[in-house]
Amino acid sequence: MITLDKDLQSVQCARELVKNAKQAQAVYATFSQEKIDSIIKHIATEASRHAEELAKLANEETGFGNWQDKVLKNVFASTKVYEYIKDLKTVGIIKDDQINKVMEVGVPLGVITALVPSTNPTSTIFYKTLIALKAGNAIIFSPHPNAKKCSQKAIEIVKKAAEEAGAPAGIVDGVSLLTLQATRELMHSKDVSLILATGGEAMVKAAYSSGTPTISGGPGNGPAFIERSADIKQAVSDIITSKTFDNGVICASEQSIIVEKCIYDEVHRELLAQGVYFMNDDESNKLASILLRPNGMINPEVVGKTAIYLSGRAGFSVPSNTRVLISLQDSVSHNNPYAREKLCPVLGLYIEDDWMRACKRVEALLTNEGRGHTLVVHTKNQDVIRQFALEKPVFRMLVNTPAALGGIGATTNLIPALTLGCGALGGGSSSDNVGPLNLLNIRKVGYGVRSIHDLKQPEVSAVNQQPEISSANYGNTSIFEDTRFSGGHVAPRVESDTALYAAGDNRFGTSELTMPQGDDRFGAGEATSPQSDINEENVEQIIKEVLGRLTK
Repeated sequence: MITLDKDLQSVQCARELVKNAKQAQAVYATFSQEKIDSIIKHIATEASRHAEELAKLANEETGFGNWQDKVLKNVFASTKVYEYIKDLKTVGIIKDDQINKVMEVGVPLGVITALVPSTNPTSTIFYKTLIALKAGNAIIFSPHPNAKKCSQKAIEIVKKAAEEAGAPAGIVDGVSLLTLQATRELMHSKDVSLILATGGEAMVKAAYSSGTPTISGGPGNGPAFIERSADIKQAVSDIITSKTFDNGVICASEQSIIVEKCIYDEVHRELLAQGVYFMNDDESNKLASILLRPNGMINPEVVGKTAIYLSGRAGFSVPSNTRVLISLQDSVSHNNPYAREKLCPVLGLYIEDDWMRACKRVEALLTNEGRGHTLVVHTKNQDVIRQFALEKPVFRMLVNTPAALGGIGATTNLIPALTLGCGALGGGSSSDNVGPLNLLNIRKVGYGVRSIHDLKQPEVSAVNQQPEISSANYGNTSIFEDTRFSGGHVAPRVESDTALYAAGDNRFGTSELTMPQGDDRFGAGEATSPQSDINEENVEQIIKEVLGRLTK
């Protein structure tokens, strides 16, 4: 008997998963909206029931974050996501516009491959299962090797719940023999319709280069701007709440603070009061040396760790109540870790003279890393909010809320999601908080409402009809005798201005000529006299002079 190597076994297992998913999806695609809704409801209920168990397992296995916040993430990814998507129409006729005679039909994509990050290894599985099945698709997960046990436990829970509710076997599953070759097989399979990628930059790039359509998240580097009109105590509280939630592993969390100089002293006092430790230059350099790996990527050994742990690891001590570490900065570069994404409770802080300079600093930070992702503004000034919204290169701009929770839709009314698209700015295909409607195609049905004769002879109202201009040669004909200016009728010749205004000039709404004295809009500073000779000999010369003055 021939024993296959692990990589070959994993590839064969991946192929079997795709085969089973394709068969299951063909059956699932025939289900009604009501049936699909009952299935996802049961999945959400079961997932939420295991929220604490899986949170503890994930924290124990990965060492990232804290289990208490992971419970909230698991509940969010099951209950909150379900509440948002439960009433969406995704199956059959999803829209029927009787007025415009257009109908829309939801068409599932088919089989989806989903990459799972180690930072959110169980909540991501709950979330992606719900949105994929809601849209009528099958889904196959490829967990991160460093979160294998907790991810596979989460897959078992949603898989069992789906089948209990009547879904065909194979509609949800995951790779159990984890290798790069198995993941590559899933991404390149001709029977996989979409890759839903959440993970490291290298894996996301591999997904896009596979040739299979891909929707992904991207790296965050969200600046938090505290503008002078902000409620400073609340702004600081929001930032610290966000940056310490699960020890900062959510990519939408703040990575730097920008403060106007005129309020910095107050902000500084409030940061100290709420548990921030300001590092000196030596401490900042020590911590900077461990935040990134030599290749410039985030060091996984600092991800999701506490401020106390990080300071000790860097070789300096901080007070026991320290929640966040801050380094004062004045530069932005790819080599400066304080100007980049840090998935831990560490922030760079920039002091700017005014909101316009702060605006430029925000753009520099986002250009450095995190284009298309998220920024947060703390302000009461609506003009500042509008200006930032119009100009900043992000697709999630949050106002007066913790960014980690606001970006995913927990403390805002954005779509609840754990895959946050960065659009073309961030090298992605979608700028959305990804939901079920991103995971289906829409078939458009259009009824004929016009004939080709209507296109050739469009109805034009009399108001918009222009007089037909003949190409005939009019030579030196006066405009008084030119039918192009008289509607086809030649006006009787008037030899003098006395006869012209005998009945009164009502062009200006009165029976008498009322040209204001000194109106030089049409002259050289003097009013035009009604006694001036206007006849066919000089009228065209007058017109030329008037046009010449108007164009000066």
